[in-house]
Amino acid sequence: MPAEAVAERLRFDVQGSPLLGDVPGPVRIVRPPVPGPGLTRADRPATTLPSAAGDMSIQRETNLAGVRRLLRAAARPEDAAVVRRFFKTGPGQYGEGDRFLGVRVPALRRVVLQSDGLDWSGLRALLRSGYHEERLLALLLLVRWFERGTPDARERIFRFYLANTRYINNWDLVDLSAPRIAGAWLLDRPRDILDGLAVSPNLWERRIAVLATFAFIQSGQFDDLHRVVEKLLPDRHDLIHKACGWMLREAGKRNRRALVEFLELHAAAMPRTMLRYAIEKLPPPERQRWLAGEPPCAHGQHT
Repeated sequence: MPAEAVAERLRFDVQGSPLLGDVPGPVRIVRPPVPGPGLTRADRPATTLPSAAGDMSIQRETNLAGVRRLLRAAARPEDAAVVRRFFKTGPGQYGEGDRFLGVRVPALRRVVLQSDGLDWSGLRALLRSGYHEERLLALLLLVRWFERGTPDARERIFRFYLANTRYINNWDLVDLSAPRIAGAWLLDRPRDILDGLAVSPNLWERRIAVLATFAFIQSGQFDDLHRVVEKLLPDRHDLIHKACGWMLREAGKRNRRALVEFLELHAAAMPRTMLRYAIEKLPPPERQRWLAGEPPCAHGQHT
C-alpha cells in the first residue's frame, strides 16, 4: 500500500487529537461504581468476549506475555514506518526515538478488551515500554479501569497517572487519557494541580493540563481552561498552541460569549495557530477580523 494511503488510513484510525479534527468522547463517571476493576486479579475474574466473527469466543489474557503476543499479532509492519514519520520520531523532533509495532487503533481497542485481566505489574511494564502501542494500551486500560472503578480505585489510578507522566509522551497518549482520568477525577475536586502542570518544563505535562479541562468544558465550566491557557500564552511549542486553541474552540461551541470575552482580552497575545484553532467555528467574517487584529464589536454579538 502506498505510504500516502497508509497515512490517510491512520488519520481516521487515531482519535482524540486536534491535529486530526477529532475530540475525545464524553467523560463518563460511572455511578454507582462497580467493585474494583483494575486493582487485583480477584477483582477481574476470567470472562470470554465474542469474537468479530461471532462464532467463537476469546479468553481474556491475564499475563503480560500473552498481551504482548496479542499486540504483535495485530501489527501491520507496513504501517510502522509511516507512523514513525507521522508522530515525528526523528532526531530533535518531539517523539524522538519512539518505536512502533504498526497496530491500528481499532485493533488496539480490541486488545484492550482482551487484556482487561492484566494485573498492575503488567500494566506498569506496558506503560514503561519503548513501544508506543504498548504505552497506549496501558493508558486505554487505565481509562477503562477508572471509568468502572470504585472511588478508591479511581484515586489510585489518578495518582498512578500523575506519577508516570514521563511515559505519557506523545499527543495521542495525552489526548486519549488526560480528559478521562485527570479531568474526570478533578471534576468535583480542587484543580490547582493543573497550574503546576501548566508551567512544567515537560511538554506533555503542559498538554495534560490543557486536555484535562475538557472534562470541565463538557460540564459547562470554563474558568480553569481560561486560567491554564493564560499561563500558556507564552509557550513556544505548536502542540501546546493547538491544544489550547482546540479546547477554547470546544468551550466556544458550548458558550460563545465566554470564548469571545477571552479573545477580547487575549487574542493579541495568542500565537497564530492557537487563535486559528480557537475561532474555527465562528462565522467567516468574524474569523477574518480576529485574524486581522480587528476584533468585531463583540458586545453586541454575544449569545
